[in-house]
Amino acid sequence: MAGVLQRETPKAGAEAVGHARPRHPRRSRSHVAVFVAPFFVVFALFFLAPIGYAVYQSFFKLTSSGLGLTEPTLDFAGLDNYTAALTSPAFLGSIGRVLLFSLIEVPVMVVCALTLALLLDSARARFRAFFRVSFFLPYGVPGVIASLLWGFLYVPQTSPLVDALALVGLPHDFLGPGTILLAIANISTWQFAGYNMLVLIAGLQAIPQELYEAARVDGATEIRIAWHVKIPLVRAPLVLITVFTLIGTLQLFVEPLVLKPLTTAISSDYTPNLAAYNQAFAQSNIHLASAEATLIAIMSFVISFGFLRLVNRKGKRAW
Repeated sequence: MAGVLQRETPKAGAEAVGHARPRHPRRSRSHVAVFVAPFFVVFALFFLAPIGYAVYQSFFKLTSSGLGLTEPTLDFAGLDNYTAALTSPAFLGSIGRVLLFSLIEVPVMVVCALTLALLLDSARARFRAFFRVSFFLPYGVPGVIASLLWGFLYVPQTSPLVDALALVGLPHDFLGPGTILLAIANISTWQFAGYNMLVLIAGLQAIPQELYEAARVDGATEIRIAWHVKIPLVRAPLVLITVFTLIGTLQLFVEPLVLKPLTTAISSDYTPNLAAYNQAFAQSNIHLASAEATLIAIMSFVISFGFLRLVNRKGKRAW
């Protein structure tokens, strides 16, 4: 009897433990759905719905009678708006201009942010908190205000920079046709380099300090540590800020819109976003504007996704 009782005791204990920890997968899934549902509702209302409505509007056009005595009718246009956008020299020129801007801005932004992050992460860096806040402060300035501030520095009548360059025999027109794109790139770099720097600093601080100590024991200098240890280990943050910068350059809008009254080098269709804005609010052609906006979104998606595929493929080959 004692042996039987001893043999049955573990079984009873196991059953008790099993009854003490009941599992309710359906209840846990419902709890997750309750917390996740608000995000999907907001995402659908303020992101998916506007995109869907813009795509829907791009397939229609307003047709009016020749005399203009009757109200225009909304007719199905098919791909006519897309054809008009892709055959417009002004819109195609704006796409080429923004692609050129990306070729200039993306490398400059990544190099500046990486340089600032490496300087602040250096073992010899002092007053890190002060410089970190100082570099990040321009990001807190709205894009419109930043463009206005730099606009006053670009206009010859109010710019101390132009006067200083003229004193040393280097007259310069920041708002000229050949330099306006670089002037806009300067505004974007000044505003967003500090934010991208913080992203890279977070990646650098996640690197184990033992790797730095081992490299110093082997006689590596700070420059070699940065090149052979730090930069390879922050590859993921580098790719992230590159994609963000790439998407931001393709959606260039605020800076040329604010600087447009200050120079004749910026037209109403200087960038694709500015062209769509002009069609919607100046020409009252929301259907063509919707088609242009859709083309901008497709272009941003294709370029960013293609860049990620290229980077991931090279990363796999390196491993």
